[in-house]
Amino acid sequence: MKITIEGADEAFAEKLVALAAAHRAELTVTTVNTGWTADRAERYLRALTAGARRFAEMVVVDGNGHIDADRLRSTIGKLNGPTVALSRTIPRGVREGWWPEGISAPISPVWDPDNPSWHKNIAYQMDGENVPVFRDAFARLGVAPAPVSWGSDDVPSAFDPPPGWGARDGVPRVMFDDPGQEPG
Repeated sequence: MKITIEGADEAFAEKLVALAAAHRAELTVTTVNTGWTADRAERYLRALTAGARRFAEMVVVDGNGHIDADRLRSTIGKLNGPTVALSRTIPRGVREGWWPEGISAPISPVWDPDNPSWHKNIAYQMDGENVPVFRDAFARLGVAPAPVSWGSDDVPSAFDPPPGWGARDGVPRVMFDDPGQEPG
């Protein structure tokens, strides 16, 4: 007899094994961990396209596990490409043996409850227990673990100086010419 148990809690699995043993069945019990680990999360992030990795970074690092879809769209643009890459990486990882079958997608959409038939995604989220695991994976990849919070009207521009380079940050700008002389 072969019994495969996926997604059940340990208490249920133990009761099922005890029931089978009571009927003199020969059992081999194999436990498959379908949870996310830092190694699996890092492998997942490395397999993503750059846009999908940025998407995941915004959900995990910037949003601490939950971010509005409009905020993602304002930074990334259309979300079709990144969301497809996120979803296709799961079955690819199963085929490649990176993680077991039955592992859940780490990021899931949140639909508008007021308009369930349209299924417009209003946000994206990650389960709370996976957020620290993916934060660790991003840290391994060299992504800063602390989110940068921008006000609603303080969205960074590609033309803004990087933090620490402008007077707005409390750091004086480097002057190459003597301010008392005319540029020459």
